[in-house]
Amino acid sequence: MGIQEINDGTSTGANNFGSGDIIVSYSPVDGALIGKVKCTTKVDYEKVMATATSAFKTWREKPAPQRGEIVRQFGEKLRELKEPLGKLVSYEMGKSYQEGLGEVQEMIDICDFAVGLSRQLHGLTMHSERPGHRMYEQYHPLGIVGIISAFNFPVAVWAWNTALAWICGDVCVWKPSEKTPLCGVACQNIAAEVFKANNLPEGISCLINGDYNVGEMMTQDTRIPLISATGSIRMGKIVAQTVAARLGKSLLELGGNNAIIVTPDADIKMTVIGAVFGAVGTAGQRCTSTRRLIIHESIYDSVKDAVVSAYNQLRIGNPLDENNHVGPLIDTDAVKMYKEALKKVIDEGGKLIVGGGILEGEGYEGGCYVKPAIAEAQNNFEIVQHETFAPVLYLLKYSGNVENAIALQNGVVQGLSSAIMTNNLREAENFLSYAGSDCGIANVNIGTSGAEIGGAFGGEKETGGGRESGSDAWKVYMRRQTNTINYTTELPLAQGIKFDL
Repeated sequence: MGIQEINDGTSTGANNFGSGDIIVSYSPVDGALIGKVKCTTKVDYEKVMATATSAFKTWREKPAPQRGEIVRQFGEKLRELKEPLGKLVSYEMGKSYQEGLGEVQEMIDICDFAVGLSRQLHGLTMHSERPGHRMYEQYHPLGIVGIISAFNFPVAVWAWNTALAWICGDVCVWKPSEKTPLCGVACQNIAAEVFKANNLPEGISCLINGDYNVGEMMTQDTRIPLISATGSIRMGKIVAQTVAARLGKSLLELGGNNAIIVTPDADIKMTVIGAVFGAVGTAGQRCTSTRRLIIHESIYDSVKDAVVSAYNQLRIGNPLDENNHVGPLIDTDAVKMYKEALKKVIDEGGKLIVGGGILEGEGYEGGCYVKPAIAEAQNNFEIVQHETFAPVLYLLKYSGNVENAIALQNGVVQGLSSAIMTNNLREAENFLSYAGSDCGIANVNIGTSGAEIGGAFGGEKETGGGRESGSDAWKVYMRRQTNTINYTTELPLAQGIKFDL
């Protein structure tokens, strides 16, 4: 990985220039400077919005299957560039190379999914109560979709949104995280190449860079009917209030505080695999990372010992080395948050059984490498109630039946992902029932981490209620319209009203 000056930090194509302050991207892998982008100014932003507005008028006229063909070509480009893009994701964000490749594969998968959907954007036809009338529903493009993404999935979440928005006839303006701007530039250049090859307007895909100030331009802009935002609960509440004040639409994917319930009928080997990967994958920086392990008292010690043993075998280091399991945190601010969480759990009466700590010296340059930690805690601890974006796993003990464990799992403000490990059919079905998990994702005998394209991804409560990347999530990117057609020579009025004209 070399150092590069990137001049298209504000871009509707591959060669446009931003004019704001410089954002410098340092790799958490080794602390090296990767490159620089320019922030979007208000003047830049207006140029982007004008370009996007103009492009929408052309793009919406393309039949949906033709839009799907463009998305198919984009997916093919991603297949060609999977390795270099995956490596950039790994190097700029810090996740393992295999996870970087997996993230690009998610982009490819959502393109495949979107191509199929481009021939299925169907409404309903229904019978009218009036003779000689027909009623149906149809969906139209919204316009400009604003996408605000987070550092932990610097390319996949954008693709989840943009692939569906494109086939719906929308154009997109994307603000990637200021912590991973080069991933955004790379994706923008790939998309721009596809649109240029098809003689399509560059404004179908637009990129802007900057901090929350640039995000505020988007959330306050009445020209953007939908804002899709991924990030913290604090950020999401600000976005939701701002967009709601102008009666816009929000799609929010916010924090998770995900738990795995381990019952006496669980397969311990499967439990350990699911819990460890869920807790330490991406160094605990996934919104679906496993934060809490809720274990029945009868098997608590055996599960604890097995998980601790697995942690002792973890290899921490350069994520581009496929022998390593855990890479760095995103930056030194994340390291500080990790340290504060460990101190907080002890102050509240918890006990560290895998102590964690910061790794220094050769192979740990950059100051962002930490040891995954495990703490015995209580669900009502303040630190347990909050999401710590770091590899910290809390072990919680429950007694009695599975309903008690479900109450603990649901006893947080977040509602993203959840799982139960059990071979007991009744426990599994209780967990999935209306009185079971209150999360948007509920799994049986797999962990909380990750998602499969095709199933709608998102959560409830303070996770925001958004749904992306599967099922009928495409509908959020469109406006719904009911149509009634009268093919008679009469005009019957509602409630029997008559005009003698």
